[in-house]
Amino acid sequence: MVKKEFTKVISQSGDDRLRLKIETEKGKVVDIVVQYEAKFDEEWHPIVRYDCSHGFLHRDVMWPGGKKEKYPLDIPDLKTALLYAEQDIKDRWKWYRDRYRRRLRK
Repeated sequence: MVKKEFTKVISQSGDDRLRLKIETEKGKVVDIVVQYEAKFDEEWHPIVRYDCSHGFLHRDVMWPGGKKEKYPLDIPDLKTALLYAEQDIKDRWKWYRDRYRRRLRK
């Protein structure tokens, strides 16, 4: 089993990053975690996470204070899910960030 972990900065400010964990076996993706994190007041906050913990592929949307909303995903394989998750976050990170920040201020 091969495990890879890496981080990609996705904003010019450096306050937004994508963390990826990919596990493969014989070239096949068997586990993933794709997480978008944003920095507010010098502290990193997880905002959105795609993973297959709990036995199924899903997206977690996090809120300040620890609340999570879980959305099951019907994607046929983890390689496709990995591409989908990364693209979703790259396309929508500003929206996810603004939504979280509005709740952070309440």
